[in-house]
Amino acid sequence: MAKITVQNSPITILNIEEKDYISITDMASAKEGGSRTADIIKNWLRNRYTLEFLGTWEIIHNPNFKVVEFDHFKLNAGLPSFVLSTSEWIERTNAIGIIVKKGRYGGTYAHKDIAFEFGSAISVTFKLYLIEEFQRLKAEEQRQIGWSAKRELSKINYRLHTHAIRQNLIPPEVTPAQACIIYANEADVLNVAMFGMTAKQWREAHPDLNGNIRDYASINELICLSNMENLNAVFIEQGMPQSERLIKLNQIAIQQMRVLERSKETERKIGGTSPQFK
Repeated sequence: MAKITVQNSPITILNIEEKDYISITDMASAKEGGSRTADIIKNWLRNRYTLEFLGTWEIIHNPNFKVVEFDHFKLNAGLPSFVLSTSEWIERTNAIGIIVKKGRYGGTYAHKDIAFEFGSAISVTFKLYLIEEFQRLKAEEQRQIGWSAKRELSKINYRLHTHAIRQNLIPPEVTPAQACIIYANEADVLNVAMFGMTAKQWREAHPDLNGNIRDYASINELICLSNMENLNAVFIEQGMPQSERLIKLNQIAIQQMRVLERSKETERKIGGTSPQFK
């Protein structure tokens, strides 16, 4: 479930089986008030053009759509005596483009294609703002998916990094507690090279935030950090001293961030800082 705000009105969006359904109850309420939402939707459904649009959409997307029942409704559409509720449309035709939900997020929802068409019926201006906000939501979701994927990649590479530490920097006789200190120290080599501060310094600077410094990194920073984890693992295997690795990794971080930021100047950052250690 997600919500967008269209002309100061909250509109609920549900994702059902990878498809977005927009609350036309919220849309009707935004334009006419809550007391008339059912009538607005019912009047829209009884229109012949609406039924032709709904039926065609179902024929394209729904192999179980009952075309015979649809033809019956279409013949009577527009007559003074013709009345059609959303529940009757769904039950009689086996339609999937419109659904009725009960409970916390109750109301009538329509697939985004149909919801945009409903928007044309109630207000063209409202429809345009609705499309704008919906597209903004989808773009934000894609950015979040991309960030999550990069975060997972960073975690995988971090396991490779810790393996190199375990094999080359932790003597067999050290205790688990001492080993943890070595892991944390090496993690901070990357943090300082990438963000200009250790994990402890970041927590002290951001006491109100949950998680760690990497949870607030941008996509570009996570890409760079992932590369640095692989490189640091190689440098450890080669026996390079930590002080040399820190300087080299910082130089690499600065160079890679310049390239990434130049190629995606408009990327929205989730948080974090650019490389600062010199």
